[in-house]
Amino acid sequence: MSPLSRSQFQALSKILDLPPENLIKSISAVPVSKKRQIADFQLSIDSITEDSSSDHSAQDLQLRAQTLAEKLKCDAVVSEISTGPGTVNFTINRELLAKTVLQQVLKDSSEYGIKSELFSTVPRQKAVIEFSSPNIAKKFHIGHLRSTIIGNFIANLKAALGHQVTRINYLGDWGMQFGLLGVGFQQFGNKEKLKSSPLQHLFEVYVQINKAAEEENTKKLAKDFFRKLEEHDEQTLSLWKQFRSFSIEEYIRIYKRLGVHFDEYSGESFYQEKSQEVLKMLEEKGLLQKTMKGTGIVDLSEKKDLSSFSTVMRSDGTSLYITRDLAAAIDRMNKHNCDTMMYVTDKSQSNHFQHLFQILKLMGYDWAERCQHVSFGLVQGMKTRRGEVIFLEDVLDEARSRMLQNMASAKTTKEIENPVETAEKIGLAALIIQDFQGLLSSDYQFSWDRALQSRGDTGVFLQYTHARLHSLEQMHGNEQLTDVNVACLQEPEAISVLQHLLRYDEVLYRSSQDLQPKHIVSYLLTLSHLAAVAHKTLLVKGSAPELAQARLCLFQAVRLVLANGMKLLGITPVTQM
Repeated sequence: MSPLSRSQFQALSKILDLPPENLIKSISAVPVSKKRQIADFQLSIDSITEDSSSDHSAQDLQLRAQTLAEKLKCDAVVSEISTGPGTVNFTINRELLAKTVLQQVLKDSSEYGIKSELFSTVPRQKAVIEFSSPNIAKKFHIGHLRSTIIGNFIANLKAALGHQVTRINYLGDWGMQFGLLGVGFQQFGNKEKLKSSPLQHLFEVYVQINKAAEEENTKKLAKDFFRKLEEHDEQTLSLWKQFRSFSIEEYIRIYKRLGVHFDEYSGESFYQEKSQEVLKMLEEKGLLQKTMKGTGIVDLSEKKDLSSFSTVMRSDGTSLYITRDLAAAIDRMNKHNCDTMMYVTDKSQSNHFQHLFQILKLMGYDWAERCQHVSFGLVQGMKTRRGEVIFLEDVLDEARSRMLQNMASAKTTKEIENPVETAEKIGLAALIIQDFQGLLSSDYQFSWDRALQSRGDTGVFLQYTHARLHSLEQMHGNEQLTDVNVACLQEPEAISVLQHLLRYDEVLYRSSQDLQPKHIVSYLLTLSHLAAVAHKTLLVKGSAPELAQARLCLFQAVRLVLANGMKLLGITPVTQM
């Protein structure tokens, strides 16, 4: 957000011979520094230098910065112009800074930062995002949890920025393992348990039948069951439908605890017949080749020497996972006609998606260029008291119970209305912040103790800050603040908070460009640290009414921006703890 005056923009644009819109991205808010009071905005000389191909020496950039600074004059808005290493720095009139920033935050409320001119040139798009995608009857491993929270973040951010988002959960609900599961259910299954706890029951059945998976008789029965499924035998299909629908019902309930929803529950089963059409298309285009064993492959090598290929058909003519993915991609594009299609899965599937996009391109689908695999690293060491993570619900229960324990033993915990629900929201914030602090592509070691610390850079600290600011507003009557004279906010602690609030749109812009939540996480943690310092020094209680109102206004703005950022990350802010 740039409250640089129009006259400064015009002067810059004239001197530099650049249209004002080109300047918007070259002027950025200066990050807050603990060491010294600094300017509010800087113009990077490098970013406006036309011949950016040639390397500019630091000396050269410094000289250009000085020459430019000399041509600019201070005005009612800009109180000081100075130069830094390759930058021209602007300090905004202090009274105006407080007024502009706080008015903007309170006026735009949940849209603060999103209405910024940084996004004015970004076209609104249609995005389809596939994430979570667990396999029925198998473990919901930690990779699925990462996919769920990362996909949810990207969908939240895109939706907030005005894009049209479709969230798809593509279930592993088809394939040979369902032959095995069907046989297992006929032997060990229980209709009541299937209804009451489908995910756990199907997993137990699958584990039991797997012990006999290598026996010839079991293999034959499983093959028969799956063949019947593919031939749409009524009894077999009806059992499979129950597996699927009961599992989805339970997933919806658990996703709700996570604060996640989907617009579509799709799955491999939808694309059985369509994947046969894909094989026909590949054959017609001359892309399908048969191997000696009778499997169908597509040559992906540049020189057409099969140095890289993808198997798309079994020797018996049935489809594979990638064939169903091809059918799904084509179907989605026909149905949603989207500008971008994203797949959020761990990095071990990079090869699969590379092949998928390559085959689509070979088939003549130019939109394959608009498909993207958002990959992420692996998490080590996540265990619950029951041992290794098998069900998503175990992770949520663990986070909640550990948080409840911490709350019970903390001296500062007040009596709160619904401790269990609050503990769940704080525990979830802890999981999400620990996950989002680094680059998504890096692996990390999970630690419950580190995630749930109340001091330091954790989700617990963000929740604590939000609750504290909320109770400050409650204590002082929670009134709508209008006609407050915020010009009196001149203390260094207040200025630091205001300068940091200025940067929020740039942080959102960065995350929207590289889809990394860490920019927002680090911004919110800094905001919380600055608010903690300000809360100690800028007292509301016992101050003159005008000053108290202004400070309240500042803290309200902090809480609004903190809540907005937390919600984008998939965290529900708590008001008590």
